[in-house]
Amino acid sequence: MSLSPLIVFLGLYVVISLIVGDFYKIPISVALLAATVWALWIFRDRPFPERVETFARAAGDTNVLYMVWIFILAGSFAAVADKTGAVEATVAITINQLPSTFVMPGLFMAACFISMAIGTSVGTVVALTPLAVNFANSIGADVAFFVAIVLGGSFFGDNLSFISDTTIAATRTQGCKMNEKFKANLFLALPAALITFAIYIFGDFPIADHPHTMPSNPWLVLPYMTVIGLAVAGVNVSITLISGLILAIVLALISGYGIFEILGFMGAGIEGMGNLTIITLMAAGMLGLIKGAGGIEALLSWLSKGIKGKRGAQAAIGALVGIVNLCTANNTVAILTVGSISKRISERFNISARRSASLLDTSSCIVQCLIPYGAQTLLATSLAGIPPSAPWPYLFYPWILAGVVGISIVSRRPVYKQKKSIAI
Repeated sequence: MSLSPLIVFLGLYVVISLIVGDFYKIPISVALLAATVWALWIFRDRPFPERVETFARAAGDTNVLYMVWIFILAGSFAAVADKTGAVEATVAITINQLPSTFVMPGLFMAACFISMAIGTSVGTVVALTPLAVNFANSIGADVAFFVAIVLGGSFFGDNLSFISDTTIAATRTQGCKMNEKFKANLFLALPAALITFAIYIFGDFPIADHPHTMPSNPWLVLPYMTVIGLAVAGVNVSITLISGLILAIVLALISGYGIFEILGFMGAGIEGMGNLTIITLMAAGMLGLIKGAGGIEALLSWLSKGIKGKRGAQAAIGALVGIVNLCTANNTVAILTVGSISKRISERFNISARRSASLLDTSSCIVQCLIPYGAQTLLATSLAGIPPSAPWPYLFYPWILAGVVGISIVSRRPVYKQKKSIAI
């Protein structure tokens, strides 16, 4: 029963939308509201005010509010950059140099590189989603398809980066070195990325030929290139966005826009993040109720029973972190939640620490990329002006990565010798 709110949410939003064939029919906020009301109703072992307090405490978590702060900055910067032509200028310069068929693999490679450099999928989404939207519009492609390209590439780097919070959480909980986990992850992520890259190159996707030349002002590229450059350099995402916003405002003033007009752009951008903020707070609160009612602990206990053999143990580790990620919508939190039990499973079945850390990180990234209520998808689709479920049919990379992980578990390859765990 403690997990039933998640079932209510997925049933309303995903299942019904699939049945009617239209994800616009049920707003995600309404599905979350229904699931939250159900959660408050069934958790009767405590007074109602305490249940509401549990919801509020989870929604007001520092990590959640920091994400809202990023949404506000991203909305401001995206609005000013869009209105003053920074994104359009960047797109024009790029497609003037590349044929239409190479825009998709190029965008995927950029997302992979940036996310690996900065160690965060959220930062990559902020940097590249506006570009992806304008690329799609310039060549007559589906915006959701291009947003999916950015999402897939952003999780490739998030999974491999040495400075990613998921890497740190996985290696510390399993007691292995980062370079060992990187090598194990590379065996899974690289084949999936190469297959995805080939699909983008050779796939028969409906796109129109763009003009060989498009007018552009190279000076307008500076705010956007600044954001991408600072992101690649590993600068904090808040500082990156503030720097880009200041530069965009300066260029807007030079271009003849009035200060109040620019402030209006910023206000519209912040207001455009309103629905995303509401969804984020509601999802965090609902998932907090599930955790507070013991749903996560019950799930871990149930899934860890009856494991037999190394294949079953590895599948259990992947399933544990994946399902908990489904319940928490945060891959780092999911890794930390199941880290200790995964370590016990790996030690019992003689699975190397690097292998268990790799499975934890990779499986959590797969689920986080696929769920429509994850922060990365919500942010990307909000910036693109499409529903959170729209990119789902085009998320090639996480599905291919899931297949590679499954083959790896079944074939028990690669084989890693167990090493002595490092201090945690």
